[in-house]
Amino acid sequence: MIAAVLFSGGKDSTMALKHAWDDGHQVSYLLSIISENPESYMYHVPNIHLTSLASQALEIPLLKTITPGVKEEELKDLEEALKNLKDKGVEIIYSGALSSTYQKSRIQKLCTKLNLESNTPLWGVDPLEYMQDIISSGWEVIITAVAAYGLDESWLGRKLDQEALEEINILHHKYGIHPAFEGGEAETLVVDGPLFDKRIKILDAEKYFYQDSGYYYIKKAVLEDK
Repeated sequence: MIAAVLFSGGKDSTMALKHAWDDGHQVSYLLSIISENPESYMYHVPNIHLTSLASQALEIPLLKTITPGVKEEELKDLEEALKNLKDKGVEIIYSGALSSTYQKSRIQKLCTKLNLESNTPLWGVDPLEYMQDIISSGWEVIITAVAAYGLDESWLGRKLDQEALEEINILHHKYGIHPAFEGGEAETLVVDGPLFDKRIKILDAEKYFYQDSGYYYIKKAVLEDK
């Protein structure tokens, strides 16, 4: 089948892409929804501009749709983007929801309306096993935003490695944060991995932290050979 992936550049959408690839589909497009609302209920916001580089590194065409990010109304923009993909021959949509019924149900509803198949391959995974698999499989992931007690400024720009995962597990038991950040505790960016032909190299970035939340804004990045 011809597939497209809802793609933010973060770990979950990238892992959904890997599943689409492993399932034997022809992944013809990545779709990034660019929300003008930093508090969007549906869409990943931090460093979404870097999906263009990720698209090049993956050698998969990227389509972008801009939305004002108004709750519920932002789904209309997604619907138009999905219609466009269907017109291009796409038959199945992959997305990276782990346990967010809010996202999964709305994507499924739109796909059903448009007669597209919807696949959320990460749904219901054990979050710690999932995070361990990301690390063990050779994906290079960094933290680009935090918004939970226990995740301070030092986490911004930090690589997701074994030591980080052990600390995340401690914070999970101490404060109840979701080990894979499905509750919005943190956002991520994948800069390299098994499907990447080139690596995203960060040249300039800045941390912004306000009381109990913050983000790692990447000002400049390039692709480099691996």
